This record gives sequence, structure tokens and C-alpha cells, in this order.
Amino acid sequence: MNLARDLGHEVGSSPMSDSTPIVFVVDDDVSVRESLELLIRCEGWQPEIFASAQEFLSRPRVLVPCCLILDVSLPGLNGLDLQKRIASDRIDMPIIFITGHGDIPLSVQAMKAGAIEFLTKPFGDDVLLSAIRDAIERSQATLGREAEIRALRECYASLTPRERQVMALVASGLLNKQVGGELNISEITVKAHRGQVMRKMKADSLADLVTMAARLRLARAPGPNPPRPLDHESLGNKRHL
Repeated sequence: MNLARDLGHEVGSSPMSDSTPIVFVVDDDVSVRESLELLIRCEGWQPEIFASAQEFLSRPRVLVPCCLILDVSLPGLNGLDLQKRIASDRIDMPIIFITGHGDIPLSVQAMKAGAIEFLTKPFGDDVLLSAIRDAIERSQATLGREAEIRALRECYASLTPRERQVMALVASGLLNKQVGGELNISEITVKAHRGQVMRKMKADSLADLVTMAARLRLARAPGPNPPRPLDHESLGNKRHL
């Protein structure tokens, strides 16, 4: 089995991908909220409207394609402050800033912090809709990558400690005999562990396994107990079965 192929099927058929994209709007102007709500709904997306940053923050994160249309000037927590608050835990939610006052320093600050667009009111519907489409495509791509990483981590979590050691060493380029020398086990035992690793990780080839190991090293794990990064120093300390 090929993990990349399996993941593509799972992601494509998951409720996440089948759900209607959500467009969040945070603006303290009721007329703006109402007009954007109608525009978003007419395009087939699901609008969720908030009058303040605090209201928006009370909404739990959703694992569906989405984006945020955010006014710069808000009562209490302003748009730029809200952007900072959600930057790390809602990377799948691109932000489109809107403002009634053209301010180059503010726009530069917002874009540097990751916003994909900064629009000055009044703006055309087509301009905003184009930005929303781009944002939703980015959100879908990010959610897809997150789903793949979660699936990889689930496979990796199913490995025994010895299988994790073997995977790390094999993925680093060592031959079975060399892995056996590193771990003080026989080559036959290495082959058995390697077969189990390939099966549990759903890897079709050594190249697949190397790619998976690289992604597990680089990915930032969600949750309180992520798998530890694969590294030779930590994995090579134990040399017994």
C-alpha cells in the first residue's frame, strides 16, 4: 500500500473536504456584516458573522476550509491584535483585512504577519470574492497537509520502540547489516523489524519510508504527546532487544 495514495483517498472523501467552506466576518459595522453575509451566502459559502474579536474567539476552531474577513478597527481587541492571537493555532484560516482608511504602514504590518489581502473600503464585490476563493484554496491545501501529517503520526505511533530505531537508521541510509551493528542485533532481526515498519507505515519502497521519516522530523505535532523527532543520538542509546 502507498500512504500518499491512501491519504489522498481519505482526505478527498472526508467530511472535512465535503463540508461547505466557512467565511468568517469580524466587523463592528452592522451594515457591512449584513451585506457581506448576503454576498457570501449567494456564492454558496457559509457565512459566520461577528461584531467583535472577542465574539469570534469564543467560536471553537473548525476543521473545514475557511477564511477570515477582518476589519482593522474593532472595539476592544483590534484586527491586528486578533491576527497575532490566532497566528499559531489557526494556520489553516487565511485572513483578508478590510478597512475604511487606507493606511500603508498598517497594510504592510498585516501582510508581513501573514494576511493574504488588505482591501480599502469601498471595494468591488469581484475583488473580495476573488480574494475569498484564493483564501479557501489555501485553507484546503493546509488542511490536506495537516491530515496527511496526522495519518503519518498515527502510523508512526503504532511502531514499537525497536521498530522506530530501525526506521530511523534505515531511513538515514544504513544497510541492514549496519543497522544490526548499531543496535547490536542480527541482520535477520533487522529484516524482520524493517518488514514490520514498511507494513505499518504503509510504505511501498525505501524512498517512501525516507520521505515519511523526513516529514515526521520536520512536522510540528499537535496534541500533548507528539512522537519524538527521529534522531540517531536518542535512538541509538539503547542497544538491547
